[in-house]
Amino acid sequence: MATNLYDDLKKALQELKDLLESTKTPIQQAVKALKALNLPIGNLITQLSDLLAKLQKEINNLNVNQLPVLSDISGFTGGVRSVLDTAKKLLPDQAADVDEVLRIVDVVGSLPSLKDVQEQIDKLITAILSDLTFINS
Repeated sequence: MATNLYDDLKKALQELKDLLESTKTPIQQAVKALKALNLPIGNLITQLSDLLAKLQKEINNLNVNQLPVLSDISGFTGGVRSVLDTAKKLLPDQAADVDEVLRIVDVVGSLPSLKDVQEQIDKLITAILSDLTFINS
């Protein structure tokens, strides 16, 4: 079965959001203690927040509504994945090259479901950014 990167992203974001929601006050206290020791924990949180904001912007910039035949790509990428999985077994010396193409197949194959998870990803990132701001305050 093909990997769906956007569903994987949504799942990872949900796990982080759940963790932060259930432990943000103790984490905030730990962050304050680490800052008092001059450890760069604040920088880590700031950089993570910046990366999440960039990710959110890129996810929101993907306008799958402008691609009316996007649903047709799923069958194509599934077929390509099947061929590449077989080729990888037959050409073990080319495994790295095949894996690179498979990563591209994963991204392209994930696009048809992006419309379904795009809003959920946006909400998750917004919630995480809010928690990170609280923790880093």
